[in-house]
Amino acid sequence: MSPVLLTPDQFPACTTPLADLLMDVVAGGGSLGFLDGLTRDEAIAWWRERTPAVTSGDIEVWVVRDTDGRCLGTITLGFSGMPNGAHRAEVRKLMVHSAARGRGLGRVLLATAERAAAERGITLLVLDTETDSPAERFYRAAGWQRVGTIPDYAADPAGVLRPTTLYYKRPGERAGSAA
Repeated sequence: MSPVLLTPDQFPACTTPLADLLMDVVAGGGSLGFLDGLTRDEAIAWWRERTPAVTSGDIEVWVVRDTDGRCLGTITLGFSGMPNGAHRAEVRKLMVHSAARGRGLGRVLLATAERAAAERGITLLVLDTETDSPAERFYRAAGWQRVGTIPDYAADPAGVLRPTTLYYKRPGERAGSAA
C-alpha cells in the first residue's frame, strides 16, 4: 500500500472516503479536533472546506485506499503562507482506519510526508498531539523531538480537556539522530 498524493482534481472525489476515515478515528478516541457524535455530513463538510487549500497548494493530502476505495489512512502537510516560514511545514491529521492498524501504515504515511517535505526544500516539520496518547509514543519512536506541553489545550472526543505536546523534526533525520 503506497500513499497517493491527491491532486486538486482528485481531492473532491475523496472527501466522502476521508470523512468516513475521520469518523472511524474519532469514534475510536482519536483527538483530531472533533467531539463524539461527529456526523457524516459534518465530516464531509470539514474535508470539503479543505478544497481551496489543496487547490492553492497550501496543503498536500496523501491517502491510502483499499481496492473498494475505502480510505485506510491519510496524512496532511500544511505549508506556511508567510515568507519567513517558507522553510517549515506542519504535519496534520495523520489517521489510520481501525481495521488497518498494526500493519505499519502510519509509519509509511509519516515517512511519505517527511520525504515529500524534504524534496520540497522543507527543513523543519512541526506537529502537536495529545500528551500520553499512542500517537505521542508513535512520533517519539519515529525520531520526533519533544518541545513542550500545553495543559488543557484541547478536548478529546469525550469532551475532556487534555494537554497537547509539541514536536519537531528535520526531514531526513532518522530516529535517534537528532541533535
